[in-house]
Amino acid sequence: MGTSLNLFNDEETAQTGRERIGAQSVVLRGYALPAARALLAGVDAVRREAPFRHMVTPGGLPMSVALTNCGDFGWTSDARGYRYTREDPRTGLPWPAMPEAFDTLAREAALAAGFPGFAPDACLVNRYQPGSRLSLHQDKDERDYDAPIVSVSLGMPAVFLFGGHERGDKAVHVPLFHGDVVVWGGVDRLRYHGVLPLKDRPHPTLGSVRINFTIRKAG
Repeated sequence: MGTSLNLFNDEETAQTGRERIGAQSVVLRGYALPAARALLAGVDAVRREAPFRHMVTPGGLPMSVALTNCGDFGWTSDARGYRYTREDPRTGLPWPAMPEAFDTLAREAALAAGFPGFAPDACLVNRYQPGSRLSLHQDKDERDYDAPIVSVSLGMPAVFLFGGHERGDKAVHVPLFHGDVVVWGGVDRLRYHGVLPLKDRPHPTLGSVRINFTIRKAG
């Protein structure tokens, strides 16, 4: 899927519009730009209370992407497996509250993508640096799959892999830029997805960092 967008896009050069990547999956180009400053302030507040960390898979391998959480539930991984918890395992305290800017954007983006009534209660915040990647996987640790997933990209560009319902299905390569929001649900809810290793293409404001957060209904 091609794009004419400059890799160093910012608020002034960002592309806007809707790009369908599946039957019930869309990229909302530049959708988060009006709220970018508030979103980044929210990320800063969350990471001060619950710092980014590299969790390990159940097999003991460290993840290349650093993460933290906010909301009623946070996603965690260790030798006991993948799961949602109400407390940060590092501190035993509840995860930070989801910033209002996150909640508002997620509800509005879900509605724009055709999913009214989205009521998120969990947000996984990922911090990518050059070389970081995310293997193809399904999001299936939530209690039900009726609600969509809203994924927000800030900072460096990335290539989002959007596959099928089987791991071996061919994945579409979708370039994502600062301010883009991907929403998928319905018949596409359990499609495999991931992120190719990030190239070092610094963003004018954030430098060699990509912040991505996925907002969900977990409980």
